[in-house]
Amino acid sequence: MKEGCRYGTHRVLEPIGTLPQPALRLDNTMEIYHNEALIDVTTLNIDSASYTQIKKACGADADKMKQMILSIVEERGKMQNPVTGSGGMLLGTIREVGSGFHNKTIKPGDRIATLVSLSLTPLKIKEIKHLDPESDQVDVIAEAILFDSGLFAKLPDDIPEKLALAALDVAGAPAQVDRLVKEGDVVCIIGGGGKSGVLCCYQALKNTGPYGKVIVVEFSESNAQRIKDMNLATDVIIADATNVMDVYRKVIAITGERGCDVVINNVNVPSTEMTSILITKGQGCVYFFSMATSFTKAALGAEGVGKDINLIVGNGYAKGHADLTLNIIRESKEIIELFEKIYI
Repeated sequence: MKEGCRYGTHRVLEPIGTLPQPALRLDNTMEIYHNEALIDVTTLNIDSASYTQIKKACGADADKMKQMILSIVEERGKMQNPVTGSGGMLLGTIREVGSGFHNKTIKPGDRIATLVSLSLTPLKIKEIKHLDPESDQVDVIAEAILFDSGLFAKLPDDIPEKLALAALDVAGAPAQVDRLVKEGDVVCIIGGGGKSGVLCCYQALKNTGPYGKVIVVEFSESNAQRIKDMNLATDVIIADATNVMDVYRKVIAITGERGCDVVINNVNVPSTEMTSILITKGQGCVYFFSMATSFTKAALGAEGVGKDINLIVGNGYAKGHADLTLNIIRESKEIIELFEKIYI
């Protein structure tokens, strides 16, 4: 076997010298290097911002969406949406492990979910077996490469695979909530009714305790009702997160002029940066988990309104994030029932 770089730079075709994630094209030949693992892929979990953009561009036509995904992978050697820059993650079976692969706990036949983005994962799709415009999980016959530095989770025996994949796709969000939210905090979760939002709500309520507040801002009335029915927030606001002043007035009516200690942005559409910033108290914190975020807008916008706050990029990895998120699924009957309804 040929020797490769731990970080996958040997797979970069353009531009040479960069890492796989920002690269425009990767080598997706499926002969592994000594420190790679080969995966037979069964399901792609496309990033929410990416899937929403593809769906909109294709008019929610499943066949057109299939062709767009295939053309992206054909052109780039990976599933990286050229508009959003984001990818997703995958579910599959280990077929082969190189002799230099660092993690000796996996072997051929193991079922895993990758915990690194499809935007840096060499991928070759032979066939898209099933695509539903309403679900970001796409069933495929495909192959992928896991680099030596790549993170993954073995699939648990007690949670259905697609349900586990859905949760692990956004595992970084509730894990960061666990780090950022303290007892008694006032927290606002923008886009709280979606997959990552529901998990964040659960963790935020757990952390804030009886004296804090968890406010959800949701555009969808059905998602807002879902949060109410599941008792995952102290307050629920139905509003368009791109309408800054409308959301500001509604949140401040609950919190007072002080605003929120922590704001978690989970939306999958652009132009919600200033909404998040304006409702955050001085020296508070905004965590942008959304891949639709413009960090230029966020940084310059905070400066423009004189907000001295911490802006945190939504790193999808946090130590222990897979275990924490799967434990939420195990603990919450309501969340597991919701995920079963959507993904199984």
